[in-house]
Amino acid sequence: MSKAGEMQGLRSLFYPNWSSDVRLDGKTAVVTGANTGLGKETAKDLAGRGARVILACRDTARGEEAARHIVREVKGAKVVARQLDLADTRSICRFAESVYSTEKALHYLINNAGVAICPYATTADGFELQFGVNHLGHFFLTFLLLDLLKHSAPSRVINLSSCSHAMGKIHFDDLSGEKRYHPVKAYVQSKLANVLFTRELGRRTKGLGVTAYAVDPGLVNTKIIRHIKQPLVDIIKTFRFMIKTPAEGAYTTIYCTVTPAEELSNGGFYRCCMCPSSSSRDCALATPCNAGRDEGTALKLWAVSCHLLGIHW
Repeated sequence: MSKAGEMQGLRSLFYPNWSSDVRLDGKTAVVTGANTGLGKETAKDLAGRGARVILACRDTARGEEAARHIVREVKGAKVVARQLDLADTRSICRFAESVYSTEKALHYLINNAGVAICPYATTADGFELQFGVNHLGHFFLTFLLLDLLKHSAPSRVINLSSCSHAMGKIHFDDLSGEKRYHPVKAYVQSKLANVLFTRELGRRTKGLGVTAYAVDPGLVNTKIIRHIKQPLVDIIKTFRFMIKTPAEGAYTTIYCTVTPAEELSNGGFYRCCMCPSSSSRDCALATPCNAGRDEGTALKLWAVSCHLLGIHW
């Protein structure tokens, strides 16, 4: 067997070849960060199921290029690129206004975009970049689009988190990162915030026809890991056969998009099983870390987020 064949054999032990033939004709989805990586693969999959997909991208030119690529790859794809900078609340407002002005319905809001393990920086509004983009930006976007989601019920909000949330802690005394910024700690804090936001959103929208899910795509070969430095680079190279392709990483998002709501847990955390000894090699509900299940922290994060953004929700 060739080296490539051996590598594929090893990969097949860890990653499920999940698939679904569910159609989404007549549905509309927004996917943030859809010009590349996980977001682009997610948008491509949804378009292939018949959904109208809005690619919400910071770089309009790259978003339009991604849209053209999907149209070439998927027969009859209905995709459009719109500008959205999650590091700027004014841009988020403009994007939401454009959605309300052009769309009669919104069935899926997939909060996929993110930044990871980057040097200290701030958003246009002065928030630490990773917390500002990964959590606050999507929190604000969801707030603005919630009326349309409720109008379009049943609808779903899917937040991209990570198993690394288990290493996170919400530093309420230093959300700006000015006292003790560390790239990894800031990242895992934002991923924990995704889990807590999803949990509380699911509780608050219960009975409104809007459900929420947090998903872990796993370690995926995308540009988001470009800031990773030694010694993690060497570790990743050694175990590169375990790194998912963007299409594989999108499995969990698609799973939470197409699986019947009665088979999912509102506010839950989902991931695709990686363990070859597991009896289940499909995407499934997972248990977040203790901090990710703390209702008091979830409530406090919600209140602090509203305060920082100047909104009442």
